[in-house]
Amino acid sequence: MAVSELLSKVQLNLKATSKKDVIDELASALHQAGKISDLNIFKEAILKREMESTTGIGEGIAIPHAKSSAVNEPSIVFGRSAEGLDYEALDGQPSHLFFMIAVPEGANNEHLEALSKLSTYLMNPGFKETLLKAETEEDVVSAFKAKEQEEGDTDTEENVDQAPVEETVSRKRIVAVTACPTGIAHTFMAADNLKAKAKELGYDIKVQTNGSSGVKNKLTEKDIEEADGVIVAASTKVDLEPFVGKPLVQAPVTDGIREPERLLKKAAEGEASVYHGDPSSSRKGDDSGGTESRSGFYKHLMNGVSNMLPLVVGGGILIALSFLIDIDGNNPVSQMFMTIGGENAFFLLVPVLSGFIAMSIADRPGLAPGLVGGLMAANGGAGFLGGLISGFLAGYVVVLLKKAFRNLPQSLEGLKPVLLYPLFGILITGVVMSFIVGPLGGFNEWLKDALSSLGTGNAVLLGVIIGGMMAIDMGGPINKAAYTFGIALIEAGTYGPMAAIMAGGMVPPLGMAIATTVFKNRFNKQEREAGKTAYVLGASFITEAAIPFAAADPVRVISASVAGSALAGGLSMLFGNATPAPHGGLFVILTVENAILYIVAILAGALLTAFLTGILKKTKTVQ
Repeated sequence: MAVSELLSKVQLNLKATSKKDVIDELASALHQAGKISDLNIFKEAILKREMESTTGIGEGIAIPHAKSSAVNEPSIVFGRSAEGLDYEALDGQPSHLFFMIAVPEGANNEHLEALSKLSTYLMNPGFKETLLKAETEEDVVSAFKAKEQEEGDTDTEENVDQAPVEETVSRKRIVAVTACPTGIAHTFMAADNLKAKAKELGYDIKVQTNGSSGVKNKLTEKDIEEADGVIVAASTKVDLEPFVGKPLVQAPVTDGIREPERLLKKAAEGEASVYHGDPSSSRKGDDSGGTESRSGFYKHLMNGVSNMLPLVVGGGILIALSFLIDIDGNNPVSQMFMTIGGENAFFLLVPVLSGFIAMSIADRPGLAPGLVGGLMAANGGAGFLGGLISGFLAGYVVVLLKKAFRNLPQSLEGLKPVLLYPLFGILITGVVMSFIVGPLGGFNEWLKDALSSLGTGNAVLLGVIIGGMMAIDMGGPINKAAYTFGIALIEAGTYGPMAAIMAGGMVPPLGMAIATTVFKNRFNKQEREAGKTAYVLGASFITEAAIPFAAADPVRVISASVAGSALAGGLSMLFGNATPAPHGGLFVILTVENAILYIVAILAGALLTAFLTGILKKTKTVQ
């Protein structure tokens, strides 16, 4: 299928003056053309993609795109702004040409490959100039048809997929992988730029694209073996194991678009670190750019937390139900729920947290030492703090073991994962933990006593802080830090902070929902529709429902949300609210002590957020 066949709408004179306006205008055009069924859901998908990295690729071009169940059929809408506007482009320059790509969840490969072709066309300066000068919609369609005919005379994607690295002895050989979260635009633009720059520099290159339609131009063992260097330009997970032993440069996919020459020279001229199958060592000296934040401490911690959360939610709600049935625990059903949730599910929290932190650091060999270290922390009273320490300890112990054993004879290679790593990993982690579990257990007891004896003023201050943290990044690192703190205290038998945390997390979406109802002239039609959904999601303790509002107007929305969440958290601690349930929002209200006052705290915070938003935001033209 040709790109011109997917071009559903052309708008040569955009009225938009900002990035948000562009998204609104182009998405509305798709909706009017019948290409998307739910404008609000599609825009949320577009904004979510923008939060991962801007789709303003530079050179005056932006390609907002999303894959969503709200899309009826694959479509492209083209918009042009003669004056240009700030789309947060990678090069900091105004954007003039905008291509919004809409892809349904079940799009077939033919459609996805046609959409990906768009990115390759835009790499041609002459084609871009033709679009800038087009006077009518027919001119735009004709330009695409002419380009398609021109491309038909060269290698197609299918031909390129089978092209091996050229057999030359004097030229440097590079292999690369490109990938972006949606696999529609950036993946192929990075690949094209790397190939074009490699040709200019006199390098041979083969680029594997991990796109929406699957892996194309797949690298073979022979390709990798004969390569002088490897480039992984990706903003999503890529399997690095095939590249063990090769010089490896890692970078965000946008660097493949913007800085292909730097990546190629680093891979070809011996400046890249050799990859040893160890995520931490592979980052030393490479250009991970934006990937580094996802690959460091936070990534490892979140791997532990995310794998622990099912136990937290399931076990925590069972514990809450046990208390709800019979606070004294004499009822047989109550006892059964407590046994399942408290004695079993919650018992696994610290070992699972520790094990998956270690696995994130050292891959599968880190799991066993991490589980054992976490179990020692749980049994010794070291709790979550002990689990965090044991997870990172076990992970980096295995990393060191990999380095220590990397020069063993090839005949012993098979013994490493089944004998050497588990034996020495468990031993070293266990020995170290045996010395620190006691002091950590003592610290946890002190912390529990200190929290239990907090005066009213200090308790309220704690509630203000952790409540406000829940709204700062709405599901990000700060939010997760507060939530993890609350879970740790539940596991230690202290339930007040979790109530404050849950109240703080419910306020941003509830506040935005109220604001869209009371201050309708501050929001457009799509935002008001999103506000209706935010009532339900906010009541369910899904803070992320406020993200679309924050993305559109971050300073005002986040400021108002933090103020409301801090108020709700402080009031929750003041009213003595407490809950053993770590999730569920108002749907577990019966598990909360002083439930009526808890509702008062949440409503007070939500109303403050709503009215601050109404005061701070500018009036909009009702759409």
